[in-house]
Amino acid sequence: MGTTVFAPDIHWSLLLQKLPRVREHRGHLTQLGGHPPRWQPIFCVLRGDGRLEWFSLREEYENGGHPLGSMTLTGYTVLTSQREYLHLLDTLCPVSSGDHTQEEPDPLLEMPVTFPLFLQHPFRRHLCFSAASREAQRAWRLALQGGIRLRGTVLQRSKAPAARAFLDAVRLYRQHQGHFGGDDVTLGSDAEVLTGVLMRELLPALRAQTLPGLRGAGRHRAWAWIELLDAVHAAVLAGASAGLRAFQPEKDELLTVLEKTIRPDVDQILRQRERLAGRLRVQVQGPLESCLCRKVDTQLSLVTQKLLSTMEAVLSAVQTLLAQGMDRLSRHLRGSSSGTWLRKEVYSFGEMPWDPELMQTCYREAERSQGRLGQLVVPFGFSGTRSLMFGAQDLAQQLMADSVATFLQLADECLTTALNCTQAAQQLEKVRGRVLKVRSAGGGGHGSGPGCSAGHWTSHVCVLQKFQSDSSSAQREFIRGWLLCIFLPFVLSQREWSCKVDLLELEGDVLAVGSPALTLEGIYEDIVQGVLLQRINGELKKALRVSDVSCTLDGCSAAPWDQTGVGEHLISSWAILLNCWGAGDLLWGVRDGSKCGFLGGTAYTLHPDPEGWPSYGEQGQWGASVCLSHRGTL
Repeated sequence: MGTTVFAPDIHWSLLLQKLPRVREHRGHLTQLGGHPPRWQPIFCVLRGDGRLEWFSLREEYENGGHPLGSMTLTGYTVLTSQREYLHLLDTLCPVSSGDHTQEEPDPLLEMPVTFPLFLQHPFRRHLCFSAASREAQRAWRLALQGGIRLRGTVLQRSKAPAARAFLDAVRLYRQHQGHFGGDDVTLGSDAEVLTGVLMRELLPALRAQTLPGLRGAGRHRAWAWIELLDAVHAAVLAGASAGLRAFQPEKDELLTVLEKTIRPDVDQILRQRERLAGRLRVQVQGPLESCLCRKVDTQLSLVTQKLLSTMEAVLSAVQTLLAQGMDRLSRHLRGSSSGTWLRKEVYSFGEMPWDPELMQTCYREAERSQGRLGQLVVPFGFSGTRSLMFGAQDLAQQLMADSVATFLQLADECLTTALNCTQAAQQLEKVRGRVLKVRSAGGGGHGSGPGCSAGHWTSHVCVLQKFQSDSSSAQREFIRGWLLCIFLPFVLSQREWSCKVDLLELEGDVLAVGSPALTLEGIYEDIVQGVLLQRINGELKKALRVSDVSCTLDGCSAAPWDQTGVGEHLISSWAILLNCWGAGDLLWGVRDGSKCGFLGGTAYTLHPDPEGWPSYGEQGQWGASVCLSHRGTL
């Protein structure tokens, strides 16, 4: 076996490029549906974009027929306990003491489900399925959870500044409505997020006006309530999607005007902002420090430690899984001379990040801490632990994907036709060590092997940082970002200290500038965020036992205000002005236009870009997806 020549026609990195980014899942299930409801067999398909479809027969799917039904999975939760789901239905419409309506027979109770899959949503109709075996139930549960996460974090995963600006705008709107605590409302596309915000505002009125008039009793009444919410949600989502699309021309016009306003005055705006920030910081510093000492510091340390232990467990699981995959590939290479068989193994290795069963060992570590973390952050009004868990799972998947790509690319360059299988396996061992080895991007002293010179390897280190170096940086940024999400809204909501700050004294100076790119509110929040980031960086330094964690978050300085690179700090956000749901209009305005006007001294404009920022609407409709495009240097 050792003398067998290594297969000459396997291009490892090219194989990786052909791998599916998301694994489609399909199979037979039974579904509770129809009027009256009954269990009926279907063929179900989970698409790669997180859309679930079901057909009456497998042949209809294979022949390209139209599905019986479909649903995007944004905001859903998977339950595999029939008792838990029935309890949820009972809590939706609790029976009042004076209600003696006779409850009708319930098909869910008449036919106990052995391997159920219940998909529950706060505003959309529920989906009730049953699998044929425990193994099938588990496979579907993992696939559905992956689809739910994929749909939910589409904006959080986006690197486009427009996506971040949109999320900031939603947060600002909700703060103006008095809601400072973070939650899971920002899961989904732009239209889905706006719909979730509006549905939460409508829910109290809907309950008061419609629940008393619903007919039926018990769970039949709960089903009627769910159907009503689903109809309202569909109408709101359609209106939000249409409003976003209709706003596109007006937005382009606003941005053109904004650019013309900012371009000639950018230097003056930056100087004025620096001067106002210095004056405002004098007022803010004392009361803010007192608030942080009394209400934040103790819990900040506990939450930091919990986030750190969670991410260490997640990343350790990723590294273990990655090492096992590379070892398995090396063993297979030593034991086989078949090029076709080896292609299959390389394909399986490259598919690891999108294998829900394999990645579950990593995802489970994030899920385990959800309960305890939720208890720690409740006093600060934060209820977005599901978003946080999704973020940790996304990070695990991304790091795994990056490491797999690095390994396969380096293997492709190091393995040559001159090697036999044993020598090729030895080269894979060297690549394995390089992928997992802790070393900074600029480190030297790299060994070399046949087909992989030291200089060639160093060039790859500069581009593809190795797993532990990459994961350490990602871990710090993840923890810093979520600590800011947890504590910043709480600190901003503390009126006892913020009321001591006299903003009116500086309001006239801001108005005198006459630019929408400069607002006192934006400067005020940046200062508070900078002071809080100092605290967060201090906790991270202690927890990680490192000398420097001064990297910034989304352009925010760790110091309250740093005059160096001042243009990059004039990054605030859009503001969205949302009307209460009436004629379906969604009014947008620019609060602090630096993100959509200029960034770091460079001018930008916004344009539709579905590929740059995925935004899934109903029936395949796209919302007003946007990204920033370069327009030239100011």
